[in-house]
Formats: sequence, structure tokens, C-alpha cells
Amino acid sequence: MKRTGAQIVWEVLTREGVSTVFGHPGGAILPVYDAMPAYPVRHILARHEQGAGHMADGYARVSGDVGVVTVTSGPAATNLVTALATAMMDSVPIVAITGQVPTTLLGNDAFQETDVTGVTQAVTKHNYLVTNIQDLARILREAFYIARTGRPGPVLVDICKDVLNDETEFVFPEKLDLPGYRPYTGLDMDAVEAAAELINQSHRPVIIAGHGVQMAHAENELRQLAEKAHIPVAMTLLGLGDIPETHPLSLGMCGMHGEARANKAIQESDVLIAVGMRFDDRVTGDLDAFAPNAKIIHIEFDPAEINKNVPVDVAILADAKEALQALLGKVNPARHQNWMAKIEEWNHESQELDILNAEVDELIPPYVMRQLWHVTQGDAIIVTDVGQHQMWEAQYFLHDKPRQLLTSGGLGTMGYALPAAIGAHYASPDETVWAVVGDGGFQMTLQELGVIMQERVPVKIAIINNGFLGMVRQWQELFYEKNYAGTPIQSPDYMLLAQAYGIPARRVTTKEEVVAALEEANSHEGPYLIDFQVKEEVNVYPMVAPGEAIDNLLRRRIVQGPSGLQPAW
Repeated sequence: MKRTGAQIVWEVLTREGVSTVFGHPGGAILPVYDAMPAYPVRHILARHEQGAGHMADGYARVSGDVGVVTVTSGPAATNLVTALATAMMDSVPIVAITGQVPTTLLGNDAFQETDVTGVTQAVTKHNYLVTNIQDLARILREAFYIARTGRPGPVLVDICKDVLNDETEFVFPEKLDLPGYRPYTGLDMDAVEAAAELINQSHRPVIIAGHGVQMAHAENELRQLAEKAHIPVAMTLLGLGDIPETHPLSLGMCGMHGEARANKAIQESDVLIAVGMRFDDRVTGDLDAFAPNAKIIHIEFDPAEINKNVPVDVAILADAKEALQALLGKVNPARHQNWMAKIEEWNHESQELDILNAEVDELIPPYVMRQLWHVTQGDAIIVTDVGQHQMWEAQYFLHDKPRQLLTSGGLGTMGYALPAAIGAHYASPDETVWAVVGDGGFQMTLQELGVIMQERVPVKIAIINNGFLGMVRQWQELFYEKNYAGTPIQSPDYMLLAQAYGIPARRVTTKEEVVAALEEANSHEGPYLIDFQVKEEVNVYPMVAPGEAIDNLLRRRIVQGPSGLQPAW
């Protein structure tokens, strides 16, 4: 059967199981939009192409499948770069389809022409420029295959407009032949045996679990290994939920703003099992001082990550689920009571310094985050922006499920939360979705409130409004003698803004109002916005200073004041 290039796009997408696409039309991609109504695909019109990319990202993280974004050429495609880089750093499978000027105008600096494949080469797993309709179906099939296999990531397909208008006989390419792409070669059982031997001999083992556990759907295997060998589990930011944080073996988040017990356990460990994580600098701190006495086992799918940052003793190059299943059969049951008792001592020491255990009458962000956990009973998808509120959410909302926290980890993209939360809703429409944002990041993509208004997306929005670019201000306080240059930020009246978009809203200024506001928003059937006007100069603790070992923590000081224990801000 004959199809235009535009029709071939939708023929392949529907066969790949795509039901929702996020995007923004324009001249070069217009043939694709003209063909769209004939296919069973829902299109969500973003207000900015970066937002469309983040929506596809949020959709992919929650669904576990490929997110799809369609935009036009030139500035539309360049607006997409930040979203692609975000997905690339966090290994999120996205297929981005961009329009391009006709082949006859390539290289002529035509209207809205940009070398999109050149621009995006460093922020995609692979990209294509399609100049011949005969290649289109195959390339689209390859794009989905590459995006979702191996270490997932974004793939961009740039299609010339005349290719979209051309017509050819359409045959769906059932088989793919990619001789240069071999994402997996099989499990090395010798490496599994060596890892099991180290684990069986250990007295102070620790697991660091990352995003790769969730990508492999290996949460059950991870928990079974931890319970069988009695190994405490620390998690990276994107690994939160790998094991329930309420589980007795959970150490919570590790790294720059991680739990003291998690960081100290890593530093004192004799065997460290890293699963689906890449030893990011926010996790390791000073590499020369990282886990100095530990034998390190690294379970990782991407060979480029092995020995990249931290030399390892045993590398298992495999899907986390397969590797953990194999280890389960080789690891001996164990109990490490003394080790767990020591970790509990560290935990008790840190709890005494926790701001929530001090008498604080002012409205502070950690209190909001903990109450959000209580009100939702931990049953919600939380999507955060980047900054202080991101770390407070990671610390005070206890994640008991995988794919429950969505956030920009590697790139640290402000403005991620609101559009990604919209994408998360479409991936799981029956779940409650909260976008937790700062007043800085929210103002970068707040135009996507238009999507919430038009589509009646029931996302709840919690703005942690402290009048600063908070994390930058914290660094200025601690390392730049409180020179708050460029960090104070003024917000619009969020109540009026919400009203303009037809979204119910509430302003909260005291601790006493927090629970009622959260309950009202959480039970509301549609979208809801809360402006939490919190204390301005509050810092995220603990914190590892740049260049320091991860157990050398800056801590909040709690002092005895006239009305009891008070934090020294």
C-alpha cells in the first residue's frame, strides 16, 4: 500500500505502541500533523518545545516505554536540546521527530534551517537525517530499538519536508539489521562467582543502588539479595525507591546531601556492591577518599561506565535483573548484626541534628515535604525541579515504590518538573501526581500551565517559595561570604496566575495551614496549586563540600535557646 512519508511516520509509531505524543507544530513538520487525525494517537500541545521534551521524558520514566516528541525545524529543534540532554544524562528512552527544510534547500541557510543532527550529536544516543523516503520506515524502527535497548537514551530523527510529502509503497520492517550495535553479549558467570565470593567473605557490606535497578525492573531481586545476605542498601537520587525507604535495610539516599549513615557506611564498608549506578561525582565526593577499604563490585549495563570514575575489583557487565538473579543463587545467607548496630548508632546521632526534631515555629521546607508524605500516605508520583526543594523531597518524602520520584539527576535541569509531571500523568492517569517546584525553576516553564488548563490535567503543584534561587544562595552563604549576587528572585502573585489558568490555588504562610492545604489539594479531582511561602534562608543539610570525602559532612548546628532546642541557620 502506498503511503506518504508523513503517513509512514504514524504507521510506524502506532505499530510501536505509541498512543500519546507531545509536541508543537510548525512549517517543516506540518505534513506529519496533517496526517495525524487518521491515526489513534493523542497529541498534547506543549507551550514550548523544551516542555514537550520533558513531557515525553516524564512519560517514559513512569511507563518504562519510549516517550515521543514531535517539533518542527530550526528554533523548535534547538529548543528541544535541553530536554534531550536531560534524557541522555538520565538514560531515558525518547524518540524525537523533527521536521527539516526540503533536501533541495539543505545547506542554503533556508528559513528555519539548522543542522539539527550536528547540534544534537552530543546529547543523543544516536541521531538521523532522513533525505530519502525509502529509508524512513527502517530508520524510525531503528530509532525505537536503539532508544529502548541496552542503556536507554534519546534518539532524534530529523526528516526533510519533501520526504514527508513524497509517496512510496509502505512495508513495515519487521527485522532490523544493525551490525555495529550489540547492546549485550551475555552474562559472565565467572564474574558472578567472583562477586559472590567477595560478598560471602564480607563483614561490612553495602549496596549502592541506582537508576539502572528501576530500568531493569530489578527491585524484587535487589531486595531479595539484601535480605538474604543482610546487606544495607544506600540509594542514589534516581535510585530512590529501589528498595522501600521504610525497609529496615534501607539507608536512604547517599552522596552530597545524603543520609549520614549511608555515607559513613559506604566509607567504612569492606565490600561495596554498586548496582545500576555510574559513580557520579555527587555520590562519590573526593574520588581518592571514596570507600578506601572496600572491594568494589560493579553491576552495570554500559561498558563505558566500568572503571571510568572508580576502579573496581569485579565488573559484571549485564542487565541488573539478570545479574542479581544469578548472584542470588551464589550468595550465602548471612547476618551482620554488629555492622547494622554500628549503622544504627550513626543514624541516632544524625537524628538528633535533624531540623524536624527541633522546636521550629516557622514554616520550613522539610516540614512541608514530610507532611506531603503523610497526607499522600506515600502513594503518589512526585516530580521535582532542581535545587534545595529537590534535596528536601529526597530526604523527607519516603519513597517505597520504584518510579515514584522523577527528577533531573545528571543534568540538573531547572524547569523540568511541571512538564515532566504532565507526561507522568499521561503514563499513569490513575495515580496522583505532584509537581514540587522552587520559585526559580517554576518560572522557567510555568507556561505549561496552559496544557493543564486546556487538557484539565489533574497535577498538583507545590511551590516552595523562598524568594531566592535557593541552592545557589546556599553555596553563596557557605563558600562566598554571603555575597547573594543574582540570587534574590521575585515571583508573580501565584494566586492570580492560577486564577488566570482556571486552577484552584491556596497560599500557605504558617505551619498550621500546611496539612489542611495538602489534604484539600490531594483530594481535589482536578489540578491544584499551593504557594508555600517558606522561611527564606534555610540550608539543605547534611552537605558534602566540594572536593571532600562523603563522610566529611557539614551539619546543621542545634543549640539551646531560650525556648528550647533551636537550629542555628
